[in-house]
Parts: sequence; C-alpha cells; structure tokens
Amino acid sequence: MKKGLSALIISITLVLFFLPRTVLGFGPTQDSNELRLQDMLILILTPYIEKDLTNYYYPKIFKDVSPRVTPWKIELIETKRNHFRGFDLQITFEIEPTDGGHNISLGKDRMTYEISFGPEVKLINHTHLKTYKYPPE
Repeated sequence: MKKGLSALIISITLVLFFLPRTVLGFGPTQDSNELRLQDMLILILTPYIEKDLTNYYYPKIFKDVSPRVTPWKIELIETKRNHFRGFDLQITFEIEPTDGGHNISLGKDRMTYEISFGPEVKLINHTHLKTYKYPPE
C-alpha cells in the first residue's frame, strides 16, 4: 500500500515537473520573437475583434454595456496558412471582453479571422462560449 502511494506521488510530481508551463496555466516567463509577433498581431487585430464583439453583445446580450477588448484577455489558439508561403491565413482567438470601466468580464468567445493580401481582415467564425452575469450597479 505504501509503495503504491509513494509511486503515485512520485509519478504525479514527475509529470507536473516535466509538463510545459503553458499547460499548467503559467504563461511564458521570458520574451521571444514568437511572443512579440503574437502580441503585435493581437494589437493590430484588436479593433476588428472589438467591432465584431460589439455587434454581437450590444444590445442583444447587454443593453447597458458595450464590450471592450484588452490584449491580455485575448489568447491565441491556432494559426493556419492555405499552403506553404501562401498569403491567406487564418487565426483563431479566445477572448474575454470586459465592460471597459471596471474590467469585469462579460463572456467568452472564440473567433476565427481570415487575413489576406490587401490587407483584408474578415471574421469567418464566431462561437459564443459563455455569458457571465454582470453585476447590477
């Protein structure tokens, strides 16, 4: 019994030690070219994301609050390219829009954009994952 429990504890410790930090919910601990490029892409696409979320949330879900987007509430999920060195790209984000004033999250959404030469940015998929209860004033 004690050997089994010890083996289980050692196994869990080893698994947690060797898992990447991002899997455990910790973000990257140092800057990199990839991280800077992701952040630049998020900053450039934030106006498009905010416009599309406003069209979705206001006034259908929230009548008194128009959603705002902050870069630290946007998570890059996936990027795709149509073919090697092709310039039709897709990028998917998970976003938690806030109320803009108190930074209270309004919900959670998954959005996929197509970016192509021009530049042209087009929303191709929006999945509303969750609506959070907004506290009354």
